Amino acid sequence: MSVVELKDVSKSYGSFAALRDINLQVHAGSVTCILGDNGAGKSTLIKVLSGLHPASSGEVLIDGVPTVLSGPRDALNHGIATVYQDLAVVGQMSVWRNFFLGQELTGAFGRLKTDEMKHITQDQLSAMGIDLPDVNVDVNSLSGGQRQVVAIARAIYFGARVLVLDEPTAALGVKQSGMVLRFVAAARDRGIGVVLITHNPHHAYLVGDHFTILKLGRQIVNVPRDQVTLEQLTQHMAGGSELEALSHELRG
Repeated sequence: MSVVELKDVSKSYGSFAALRDINLQVHAGSVTCILGDNGAGKSTLIKVLSGLHPASSGEVLIDGVPTVLSGPRDALNHGIATVYQDLAVVGQMSVWRNFFLGQELTGAFGRLKTDEMKHITQDQLSAMGIDLPDVNVDVNSLSGGQRQVVAIARAIYFGARVLVLDEPTAALGVKQSGMVLRFVAAARDRGIGVVLITHNPHHAYLVGDHFTILKLGRQIVNVPRDQVTLEQLTQHMAGGSELEALSHELRG
């Protein structure tokens, strides 16, 4: 059974149909890649999965049960955590403070359990392959890839069963993108269901188990890995038929 499933989900804003009849299954220990260009509907899909905006029609099922998510906190309570491209981290605060931001461990009289939180942060990052010599450093001192990893590790530690990652490699170079993609694979190997939103078919194909391509709010591709090649994904993303027509026009 899928952890999260969308059945014929549509989302409209007034007369504008942002999503139309989307079907999607997210399984534990699997990476589902959602690809599409700007305006394809990726952001709207994130909002539906994260509970930010309810679907206009169709069903969202969690563990097979039709569920109406009332907001991001409700989604988190169901184990769905979204890590946005503009990370919800405070740059001037330490890594460990960011890791426990809003969910601090406290003891008697509300005193922070600082040493315990530092130890947990270090252990969780190490377990996912990130070796930070000092979790006291400000998040601003980390690379873009490391910041992404801190946000993802935090979500997993606080009980995420499904991770929705919004373009995590969009602003990163090759090395930092590789760090994040290894972390995505590690999350999958720990049994997390990952939804990877991206416009980069090469990154998607490195870690993906299932691929959906959106175009103007519709699914134009929805296939498991063994039914599609990287070249086919790239061609769909690039608008193969449109490019071919343009090529004839420009050469003609």
